[in-house]
Amino acid sequence: MENRTGSDGTGRGLGQEARALVVLGLPLVGSSVAGFLIHMTDIVLLGRYDVVALAAATIASSFFFNIFILGAGFGNAVLPLVAEAVAAGDDTRARRVTRMALWLSLAFALLTLPLFWNGEAVLLAVGQQPEVARLAQDFLRIAMWGMFPWLAVNVLRAWLSAQLLTQVQLWVTLAAVPVNGVLNYGLIFGAFGLPELGIRGAAFGSLAVQVGTLAALAGYAAWRLPEARLWQRLWRVDGPAMRDVFRLGWPIGVTSLSESGLFTVSAIMMGWIGTLELAAHGVALQLAALTFMFHVGMSQAATVRAGGAYGRRDRAELTRVGRAAVVVALSFSLVVVMAFLGFNEELVGLFIRADDPRREGVVAVGALLLMFAALFQFADAGQIVALSLLRGVQDTQVPMWLAAFAYWGVGVPAGYALAFVAGLGPSGLWLGLTAGLATAAALLMLRFWGRAIHGVAMEGAGV
Repeated sequence: MENRTGSDGTGRGLGQEARALVVLGLPLVGSSVAGFLIHMTDIVLLGRYDVVALAAATIASSFFFNIFILGAGFGNAVLPLVAEAVAAGDDTRARRVTRMALWLSLAFALLTLPLFWNGEAVLLAVGQQPEVARLAQDFLRIAMWGMFPWLAVNVLRAWLSAQLLTQVQLWVTLAAVPVNGVLNYGLIFGAFGLPELGIRGAAFGSLAVQVGTLAALAGYAAWRLPEARLWQRLWRVDGPAMRDVFRLGWPIGVTSLSESGLFTVSAIMMGWIGTLELAAHGVALQLAALTFMFHVGMSQAATVRAGGAYGRRDRAELTRVGRAAVVVALSFSLVVVMAFLGFNEELVGLFIRADDPRREGVVAVGALLLMFAALFQFADAGQIVALSLLRGVQDTQVPMWLAAFAYWGVGVPAGYALAFVAGLGPSGLWLGLTAGLATAAALLMLRFWGRAIHGVAMEGAGV
């Protein structure tokens, strides 16, 4: 049985706060890593199936994720809103904002269907090669039906996390990893009596896992916290709660889209250079994104703890949470830097079939890009920590503009200029990514340690 105690941070030192953050966050990290392994399994299997299918899955997954991350803002808004409500003892509000996040997620998912159905035309319009665009559309026309289940999973994970129920998320996602691997292997390669569907098999397998994960978390929520009555009168619309979720959620979604869009545009520009380079870019991004899952899980824990401190208007606790989050994130980043610099070729080689004639070229480019991924580890950690803390104090609109400027006003132009004007090619694109992330980290950290902390002090003093 999971323990829901420990939400009060009173009297903690920095070391104790860091331990509390890690205890809360590690199951979320594990869940994020396991969830990403589900996606990475598809990429590894498709890389061993066909390099063109790998390139198509890379661009299709980026396309899907960019749309998903925009709608996920509603679920991510649940985290600070429910954390604040729990700190204030308001279970009714916690229930209502969660239900309205599900409503908004459903509406968003329905609106995205035409875009996914016409994915080939969109990808051709941004300069992707016809064969890659066609295969990507095959993937998207199946994957689009998983949009609402995955958004709903995001809402339930946020609600459970704010209730300090994080371990179940880890166990459910861990159980999904082997199921996804076996199912996708069978559907991609035609094993276990299943038809050989290639890239479409990866989409079908992922869809099945998304629906199963939603059913498991929904059932657990009903069993573990029946007093919350989360599913009672689910059809009832609550206008004030919906406005609160929308007000906080859309800037979170746009901020996340700005960041993921930075990486998607880099993938599009990498496709202009060549299919081999795009495949190598996809592998390097998978490895960087895998390590980023640690920061995703810890940032969710930081949002919960910051949200609780904000609900109590406790500036000292919020300051400890912020410092602990920075220390934990930067410590892990140092470990990642050493791994990426020491084992770059070996890590990239895991994704490409040994007898593939293009293996040597993909590994060479991918290993170089992984060295640049090591370069932006600290910047990437800094910007997500700052965003998570700002969300905990329900400050989302100004951070949205700061992040958008950093990613699109600095990152994208710098990447294009370095890659195509200065002639640095793939290396230039990744240097541009680093510049955008570093700018975001600096601006968002200034926002939190300046205005956010001061604002909580003023509220606590009744000003």
